[in-house]
Amino acid sequence: MNRNTGQSEWFALQVRTKHERNVADFLRGKGYEWFLPLYKTRTHWSDRIKEIELPLFPGYLFCRFDPQKRLPILTTPGVIQILGYNRQPAPVDEDEINAIQTLIASGLSNQPWPYIHVGDTVEIHSGPLRGMTGILTEFKGKHKLIVSVTLLQRSVAVEIDSAFVSPGHGKEAERQSRAIVRSRPIEVAV
Repeated sequence: MNRNTGQSEWFALQVRTKHERNVADFLRGKGYEWFLPLYKTRTHWSDRIKEIELPLFPGYLFCRFDPQKRLPILTTPGVIQILGYNRQPAPVDEDEINAIQTLIASGLSNQPWPYIHVGDTVEIHSGPLRGMTGILTEFKGKHKLIVSVTLLQRSVAVEIDSAFVSPGHGKEAERQSRAIVRSRPIEVAV
């Protein structure tokens, strides 16, 4: 349980790739709260260009549940496993989920990004992402803020105006320094 809110914590589920939405529908039917972040991208067909939504973290989605009562989650069609350490489910940091939800709700263009182990931590001090911290990087001449989910070892990039950032401090900087020495999570099968 999340000590601050009394709610169950978020856990990352590895699911069959391209079945993320189906698993989310099953979880909804079972009464679970889930989060499947999506991003928009353009695909080129032979006769047209179409904008589609794809999972930000292909093969993964997030779900709130009591880890002591995980059997209904594991028996959901399409679920492969719950991510964790030492054969125990590991909760995803609530701040990381909130950051991804804020990023999605902002409406700003975003895309999957390779997980970054080192880099400059920055804090946004203006605009719709005000108060968020992440890693500042430059890609094709544009600045992007990288927000990471440590347990998945995946990241999301959102384009930002570098004038809105200042050097980061606090929890995100500490978490990144700890994440560098932390080993890759061991995935839980049962």
